[in-house]
Amino acid sequence: MELAKPLLASLAVVLVALLMERVLRLFELLAQHGGAFDTVILMAANLVPHYLGLALPAAFFISMFVIVARMGEDNELDALQSSGLSVARIARPLLFTGFGLMVFSVLLFGFLQPYSRYAYRALFHVVTNTAWDATVPETSFVQAGDGVTISADMVDSTGRELTGVFIHQLRPDGEEWVTTAAGGRLDATPDRRRILLTLENGTQLRTRPDGRQQLLDFNTLTVDHPFNLEAPPFRARGGSERELTLLELWREMHDPTSLLPKRKLAAEFNGRLVRAVTLPLLPLLAVPMGMAAKRARRGLGITLAAVILVVYHHSVQLGESLADVGRLPPGIGVWVPFVLFTALCLWLFHRAQVRPGTTPSSTPSSGWTPCCTGWAAACRSAGRSRRHEHARPDPLSDPDVRHPLPGGAAGAVGPSAIAGPAGRRQYRFGTGRRGGGPGALHRLPAAGDRGAGGAPVRAGGKPVHPVDPGRGE
Repeated sequence: MELAKPLLASLAVVLVALLMERVLRLFELLAQHGGAFDTVILMAANLVPHYLGLALPAAFFISMFVIVARMGEDNELDALQSSGLSVARIARPLLFTGFGLMVFSVLLFGFLQPYSRYAYRALFHVVTNTAWDATVPETSFVQAGDGVTISADMVDSTGRELTGVFIHQLRPDGEEWVTTAAGGRLDATPDRRRILLTLENGTQLRTRPDGRQQLLDFNTLTVDHPFNLEAPPFRARGGSERELTLLELWREMHDPTSLLPKRKLAAEFNGRLVRAVTLPLLPLLAVPMGMAAKRARRGLGITLAAVILVVYHHSVQLGESLADVGRLPPGIGVWVPFVLFTALCLWLFHRAQVRPGTTPSSTPSSGWTPCCTGWAAACRSAGRSRRHEHARPDPLSDPDVRHPLPGGAAGAVGPSAIAGPAGRRQYRFGTGRRGGGPGALHRLPAAGDRGAGGAPVRAGGKPVHPVDPGRGE
């Protein structure tokens, strides 16, 4: 149930996005050739199985990726793994779902798509071959049949009253007639077998096959044209290998009298099988990518997976095309990309079992990071060595160096004070509140020193004057 909601939502979004572009093209087709709105609905419905086959793998992967990534962010995957469940056990329900979708894809690619594709082509034939319906859309060129093209600048709401009429005719005897008129009207004969176009105040230019031309001016001219709303019948199903079911493809492949090329039949048969058996492999790709989304950005995993799926899809299509023209055997052109994709999915899934949450998307620079870190450390060490060679000894260069304390003891001295052996001067680092600035080194009075007015000063008292660290005592 957790997988069903995102799967259906992703499937609906992807399917609608794929159908919208084709539906717009269908509306343009009907605007040019005429037809009812119901025809668009029927043609779009027959396209659903085709686009469903394209949208199903993408929707299945997206839904699995979202679920696994959400479980990782909520630490559910960590809890399941700490309880003893392996990555393979967590992915088992997704694998079973993939096998179920594989069976559905066999029915979709093997039987439903061939019938829907033939129905779509039959409707397309009806739309493009139906005779003119005796209406002219405004500012559009209408193919009335038999080489007659009609256009009008302005048309009334009925589509029969025309203004600014243009007619182009190709006669059976080879003559070409071009007619323009200020206005016209469309009417049909009572038996609705012929259409009458009455033109007013126009000119007709006739061009003969030998190139001679004749120009006629008229006040009224009637153009008579055959009119029939019935389209010629469409061919039977099976004229293309994409209209055959899997069983029919297998039978045609082994039929020596088949009219279809054997290589096209074999490429179509293997291509449908490869697309169906790909679905159980998608969990092996989605689970590692989803687990890595906790450590890396989720968009990076989606982008990498989209690139992998697109490259795989186009590789299969390229293999089919090469098999169609005879450049490659179908077994190599179609199944080699599948084998490579399977190896990639298995490797990513094994990597997720060995190192959960680590994929190429989560560590894109894992190979460069140690090299860059080592190079930077080496440069810092070399620079520090060069500075130490040319500089005077500085007791504050390393605050963790153990210096001898009075009485022969040793201890760690911080950056605020420096102690020396008994009888030697003591110093501390300046803070900037007195002379010498924050970088100055101040000598602490020792026993026997006298302050202002000649009074003795206790050893370790306040500094008397700043001393240059490089000058010494």
